[in-house]
Amino acid sequence: MSEALEKVSKVLELKEVGLSYGDHKVLEKVSFAVREGDCVVVIGGSGCGKSTVLKAMTGLLEPNGGKVMVRGRDYWASDSVERSLITKEFGVLFQGGALWSSMSLMENVSLPLKTHTALGDEEIAQIASYKLSLVGLRGFENFYPSELSGGMKKRAGLARAMALDPKVLFLDEPSAGLDPLTSRRLDDLINELKESLGITFVVITHELASIFEIADYAVFLDAETKTLIDQGTPLQLLHSSAHDQVRAFLSRGNETP
Repeated sequence: MSEALEKVSKVLELKEVGLSYGDHKVLEKVSFAVREGDCVVVIGGSGCGKSTVLKAMTGLLEPNGGKVMVRGRDYWASDSVERSLITKEFGVLFQGGALWSSMSLMENVSLPLKTHTALGDEEIAQIASYKLSLVGLRGFENFYPSELSGGMKKRAGLARAMALDPKVLFLDEPSAGLDPLTSRRLDDLINELKESLGITFVVITHELASIFEIADYAVFLDAETKTLIDQGTPLQLLHSSAHDQVRAFLSRGNETP
């Protein structure tokens, strides 16, 4: 592949990124790329910095070193106007779905459209209804979060994250708290959206089944060394990683392919 094509295909790239909370160092010299149309999973044990990396990629935490590149643009070196334009290409699904409990699903999904576009009410309602149908929630527009199962809340949160037609969707532990069947259905939905809409996904997860089901590429963060120690496809890491902890993480319970 030519260097020019390789640059175009990179939606996101972290270059030697370091991350801290005050004096507490979380990660250093983290480098990896996210190619357009791929699903990249960020994996590793508890406390390795997975969610911290997500914050840096979505504009919530400024690195103390290195660069976060978005389609060739240095996000944190850009001014506030440019950063705002960049983040409009992103959608984020937080762990709990982060739905407003006092709003119906229609109102939850409509909120980003009302806040960030000049569309009329009828157009917004049509788009919100379409996004809910994409995640299998047609007919639930007037339901409230408290009336939904855990899996339905995650799907509703995903519909809201998709409201502004993002190029990249960031999912933070999307299967957390879900039973295996519901988790598998969510994995199937992620794959379907990736294939049908061409959305690029960055997923933080520790769920073994999900890693092998949805990931085109995986990056492994290590809490002890505070950096990224390996990356590749899940099967490559399982069978060929030079790091014992990576192979052990991916072979828990002998449930892997």
